[in-house]
Amino acid sequence: MADGASQGSGCAGLPVPKAMGLPLRSCLEQWVRKYPVLLASKAGRARKRKSTFGSGAELQEAALRLLDHHQNLNDLLLEVEGSVKPGGQGGVKHQEASSESFIVSVLQEQASRLGVPPAILAAKNAVTNIERICQASASPSQVPLLDLEQRKRLSCLLQTVKGLLANNVFCRSLFCQEMWKMKDLPVLEAVWHLHRGDIVGLGELLESPAAPAAVDWLCHGLRGLCERAEEPSQDAELTGNVLSDFAIVFLQNGFQQTSELGRKVEFKKVPYICHAVLQRMLTWVLDAVGKEKQEGVSTLQAMRFWLNVFTVSVYKSAVHPDSLQQFFRHTLTEVLTYNPLLKVSDAIHMQKEWSFARTCSLLTTLYRKLFVAFSAKESICQLQQVLETHEVNWQHVLSCVSTLAVCQAEAEQLLKDLLSHLLIKAFENYDMENLITAFLIARQAALEGPAVFMPYSEWFKASFGNTGGHHGSSKKALVFLFEFLSELVPFEAAPYLKVHIMYPPFVPTKHRSILLEYITLAKTRLADLKVAIEDMGLYEDLSSTDESVQPQGQALRDVEKALQIFENTRKIPTSVIEASIFRRPYYTSWFLPALLEPRVLPKTPDVRMAFIESLKRADKIPPNLYSTYTQACRAMKEKALQDEPKVETSRSKEPVEQLKAELAALRTLIVDQAKYEDVPAQIAVISDRLASVLGHSSDENEAATSNSPIQVDISAPRLEPCHQSVVDLLLTSFCQNLIAASYFNPPDRQGPCLSLFVKMTCGHRNLLPALLGRLCQLIYHQGPSLNDAHILGLAAFVIHLSESRALIPEVEANLGISQPVPEKVLSVSEYWNCLLVCRTEESFAFCMRFCTAAASYLMCKFSSCSHEDLCALLPPSLVKKLQYLLPRLCLEARGIQCEEGKADLTWSSLSCPSLNYRRASLCLWKQARFQELLKEKAFQLSFREWLLLELQVYPEKDILSASERQDFHYWAIYQWYLPAPSAAGGCDGDLEKACGIIINTILDSSQRLDLGSYGRSKMSVNPDILCKLQEMVVELGCRRKLPSGCLDARRHFLFEILRERLKDRKQSSALGEQLWRQQELLLHRRILVGLPASALVTTCRKGRKTMLDCEDFFHFVNSELKNICSRGYALSYDITAHFFRGLLNASLDCEESAEGVNDVLTACQSKCPILLFSAALWWPRLEPVLCSQWKRLFGTPLAEELERLREWQSSATSFLASGVIFPLSDPPWISAAFLHCTVQQQSPCGRERNALERLGTGAEQLLVSLLFFSLMDLVSAKIAPKEGVDFQTSLEWSLEILQCLEERGTSWPLLFHSAEKDPVKYHVLRSAASDRHTRLLPVAFYSLTPCFRQELLTREPTFLAAALHLYTQLLRLFVEGKDLPQSDQGDPLEMISTARRFLLDAIPRCPAQSFGNIQPLLATCEELDPELGATLLHFSKPAAAMELDEELVLF
Repeated sequence: MADGASQGSGCAGLPVPKAMGLPLRSCLEQWVRKYPVLLASKAGRARKRKSTFGSGAELQEAALRLLDHHQNLNDLLLEVEGSVKPGGQGGVKHQEASSESFIVSVLQEQASRLGVPPAILAAKNAVTNIERICQASASPSQVPLLDLEQRKRLSCLLQTVKGLLANNVFCRSLFCQEMWKMKDLPVLEAVWHLHRGDIVGLGELLESPAAPAAVDWLCHGLRGLCERAEEPSQDAELTGNVLSDFAIVFLQNGFQQTSELGRKVEFKKVPYICHAVLQRMLTWVLDAVGKEKQEGVSTLQAMRFWLNVFTVSVYKSAVHPDSLQQFFRHTLTEVLTYNPLLKVSDAIHMQKEWSFARTCSLLTTLYRKLFVAFSAKESICQLQQVLETHEVNWQHVLSCVSTLAVCQAEAEQLLKDLLSHLLIKAFENYDMENLITAFLIARQAALEGPAVFMPYSEWFKASFGNTGGHHGSSKKALVFLFEFLSELVPFEAAPYLKVHIMYPPFVPTKHRSILLEYITLAKTRLADLKVAIEDMGLYEDLSSTDESVQPQGQALRDVEKALQIFENTRKIPTSVIEASIFRRPYYTSWFLPALLEPRVLPKTPDVRMAFIESLKRADKIPPNLYSTYTQACRAMKEKALQDEPKVETSRSKEPVEQLKAELAALRTLIVDQAKYEDVPAQIAVISDRLASVLGHSSDENEAATSNSPIQVDISAPRLEPCHQSVVDLLLTSFCQNLIAASYFNPPDRQGPCLSLFVKMTCGHRNLLPALLGRLCQLIYHQGPSLNDAHILGLAAFVIHLSESRALIPEVEANLGISQPVPEKVLSVSEYWNCLLVCRTEESFAFCMRFCTAAASYLMCKFSSCSHEDLCALLPPSLVKKLQYLLPRLCLEARGIQCEEGKADLTWSSLSCPSLNYRRASLCLWKQARFQELLKEKAFQLSFREWLLLELQVYPEKDILSASERQDFHYWAIYQWYLPAPSAAGGCDGDLEKACGIIINTILDSSQRLDLGSYGRSKMSVNPDILCKLQEMVVELGCRRKLPSGCLDARRHFLFEILRERLKDRKQSSALGEQLWRQQELLLHRRILVGLPASALVTTCRKGRKTMLDCEDFFHFVNSELKNICSRGYALSYDITAHFFRGLLNASLDCEESAEGVNDVLTACQSKCPILLFSAALWWPRLEPVLCSQWKRLFGTPLAEELERLREWQSSATSFLASGVIFPLSDPPWISAAFLHCTVQQQSPCGRERNALERLGTGAEQLLVSLLFFSLMDLVSAKIAPKEGVDFQTSLEWSLEILQCLEERGTSWPLLFHSAEKDPVKYHVLRSAASDRHTRLLPVAFYSLTPCFRQELLTREPTFLAAALHLYTQLLRLFVEGKDLPQSDQGDPLEMISTARRFLLDAIPRCPAQSFGNIQPLLATCEELDPELGATLLHFSKPAAAMELDEELVLF
């Protein structure tokens, strides 16, 4: 060193190059060349001082020796930073080569001086440099990464080492050994740079140290690396690269294939180290699973970073697929078997806390990453294998089941298969372990809700509730099951015990004692839990797996449900009535106190008040309890007035805010395809938050078990404010997610995110009523006001609801109208049809936009689905609406040809900012695939369905003008549906079939009580459709002539249609059925009057003669139409005039028109007399119409029978006015009808009595007929007082006729007798009366009692029998509660009392022969009126009759 120092002094003042900088030899050479003058001047001065250098060359050589003697080999390896300067590629290579050769020469010189090989020296010096670089950090043992300066120096060193390796002067093995001799082991990043730079691989480096030390160092460094990863810095990418590269090495070495192990025998230590590191890091994570709340946030984030090791994409092609599978299987096994300390009893008790949403996020994230490497089937198989071969950690196993069920769409069926397999093995070998495993897995999967897996109650019923269950094979199997269930009892939660009790396993009768023993044990356990089976709620959900709700909480839910049912039906729910009788303790102790919770009563009675009042009226609330309730309510009102300034405390909004936060987090996942795998987990968390908001998550499983339909009041859907806010939150989130996702990807590339979201929503059964009600508000009530984004979102939501339709019960739609039939129960698909109505211009536009959006979304979202799958997903009602709307609104869609196209074109036209729905609809319509759907029968809009939709339209508010609507109707009927085959919903070209469909549809439409029909008469018929029907009837030529002798060969198609509608509807006593039939017949009459008049009459050929045929019309009148006439014996004017006009028109086809008319009217006398009675009633209005028509058609005198009708009217008028003789007709009841009607049409002036007296001899039958007509009016005045018939006037007229008959001694009681002995006399009259008037003849009969004389009892032997028969009829009418007039037309009881008094007074005065005809009535009288029956029985005996020795005054 001294030597060197003396030499250095000779060059004092020269700029000596530093050790770090350019390569030393190069520096020296450049320095000597750069400063030759300076060296010379120095030499000159040196000579003056007796210099030892002889020349400049000697001086230069001395300088080189000086610098070479002072060089530091460690610094030399670092001096490569500036070796490359700009100057062209050739210059760079030259400089690098010269630098490497210089370093090599220096190394060789140093090595020879030290007596060691250059490669050894280079390796040792490189280790020394690495140690110096790593020690430059303030705390190297704690920091796994280098700082920028360290990284720069290390880069220089590694570049030099690469050069040494290239020149074969660097020993790898020694380098690895020396690395592990360092005082402080290197920083992890430095090792990574060595590995990444191909200097020394991590695997080669790990071969040198002792295994435990290497494992400790790696685990320590990796943990530090993970902790640094979450710190905000610029090293995030570097950290990820370090971890992924190391993970690849760990897998390549720790999970080698057999063939690799054979080739690399020398690397036995490395697999152990790699395997141990992975194992210890996994343990590090799993240790924190149970302590998640205790661990710091940074620690948990570090562990989540380590879980990136389980990301499949990290390894790509770097690791053999089998090695990757082996690693993931091993990890899953280790997780499932980690620390298996929990017992089965612990699992039974705690598994509720291990659902997906409640499980540690570290564990669920790990599972989800592991499942990526397997299919769902492989995951289940691995789980099954672990369960069969290892002792397991039940918490990890069951949380694994939950994660599988939530995150794997096909897991549900695979889990069912696994459960079935476990049950089979359990009962085959009577293995308790397999059985408990099955129960735990079934319960765990059920915890995730019905959208994920069937409820536990359903699984239990399906597995053990029928004869085919595994336990039914033998008594031994049965005992095995119940022993198992009994062993579970001490650990069971109440909900599971309730399921076992309410849905017990199927047990043969002979073994029922086994079941009863278990039920006793289970009830004892419930009692220990303070849960009585008797305290079960009225609407308790047994599918719930939550802890048992206390009776107070369940009672509150029952009250809420009962109020909902009462609000929709206005009737006390059956379950409440049954509970008040059969479950009295629960009803009085829990339900009523929950219902009668004191509150400040609203001024306007609400549903709760109305329900309470209904229960009170039904004596279902004890008076003392009700009194206490009302007093408490008054007290609360007084207190509220005093405390008015105080503000009510509201519910904590924390759960709602949590739900909002999770929904916002979901949106960030949906817009990023790379994060789709995280969506199922996030939706499970949202489901858990939603359950917290709703407040009673136990109802989540109700959808799968409850068969009760969801009740929705479509006219005015009511929602609880809290539920509406939640539903709005969910719908808003869905729409925003859809729009956001569609901004980046079309629906078919958005993954299952939205489907899972809707499925999760449907899993919350208690939210469905509010959801469907809110959709009703939005679609039905507010549809036209929605903007495009709303429509698009709601349409997509409806499609996904259809996808999840299995989770949605039927919908009981309350149409908001008082109706005789129950509310319609609809499927969810039919429910949309109910909400999407097309009546006005605005609703037409909205429906087309909505249906187009829904269909387009489905076609794009499920574009890869098969034709059958599309058919299953698409609601038929939406497609049918499109088939109706598009041709109606777009001329281009009428008969359009489909075109090949892509569905995303339709979607792009919808999702663009400027929506053109008509263009989008046509684009959809032209799609070949959509046209293929239209060929399916389920999607075909039939002629009848088209008519129903068209009949709903308000013509005055239609989007089409009258002419446009007429053109559309012509196209639809004549060009589309009439020629179309019936298989496609058409008419096969059959005009008669088309008429039948139109008539039936008009009638069906009028009978339907749809919303929006307020203010529209049920009897009104769409004029446009009726016009088309008229055209078709005329074109059909319903007056077609039949072949000779075939008068009855063909029935009139029109009346055949009407009869068919009534044939299957039996006349029931039910009020609803009666009202339906009455309305139906009124509609029949309305349609008949609307058709051409000649359609009522057909013509046929008989020989060479054309005949008029009215048989079908006669039959229809006699059987049906007469029953809707308010007068009882006459049809309304419209149908009467229509028939006569049709008769005259039809007679044009006859050779002798007058003769044809005469024949029909003559036939009326015996076949349809009510037509003649109707003519008599309406003749003043009918005569001028018929006379003018006859004159117009024929110009000849009236037909004989028409003239006769006119003469009878004239005779009746003259008879009453001037007293001329009244001619009698044959039959006499025709002239009686005209006389009666004329009397009724004239103002009463007291001349009727005189007129009756002026009737000549032989007028008895006419008088009886007059009595019949007057009695019909008497009944009409009772049941239809608004028809203009006065009861008192009719009664007086009837009494006048009866008195006249009595004076003449005419027999008339047979008119009332059921067993008509002389059918010729009175059968025609009775056949003309309506059924209701006939049934009410007893009312008219007993209204005449003041005029019954004593002589009548002795003169008329049949009188008593008739009177008794009518009395029993009167009693039956009262008992059945039908037909009798209401109290405002007279009290029915008073009428019955009058009749009874009359009979009790009359029976003793009747002659013995009067009792000969009453024997068939005795039993009925004894049944309905025992006292009257006893009286009859007493006086009907001959001995008793003989004891009457004096006559008593009757009145």
